[in-house]
Amino acid sequence: MVTNAASFGRSGVHDYILLRASAVILACYTIFLVGFIACSAPLTFEIWSGLFSSLPMKVFTLITLIALLIHAWIGVWQVLTDYVKQTALRGVLQFTFVMIALSYLASGIVIVWGV
Repeated sequence: MVTNAASFGRSGVHDYILLRASAVILACYTIFLVGFIACSAPLTFEIWSGLFSSLPMKVFTLITLIALLIHAWIGVWQVLTDYVKQTALRGVLQFTFVMIALSYLASGIVIVWGV
């Protein structure tokens, strides 16, 4: 069996499962936030800050951020391998995306755990 080193899940089945799992996490987070906003009629800074200061919400937010980055990486990798045929250019674009994604992860950790 041939595996691709650039694939996150190392195979099409793993990528498929990771995409679906990350999509479920993203959907649950979105539904939770929309429900919270709908149920908190006078949404104040204290209520919003209180929500994100709790440990379960910090963990849920961090898991969602990681799921978003996994979802985005698989999508970008698939698009780049389909449409960018020059290996050097594709490598530069993938490296650029990874650096941006890692900076998003680092700033997300600082923001979430800094509350």
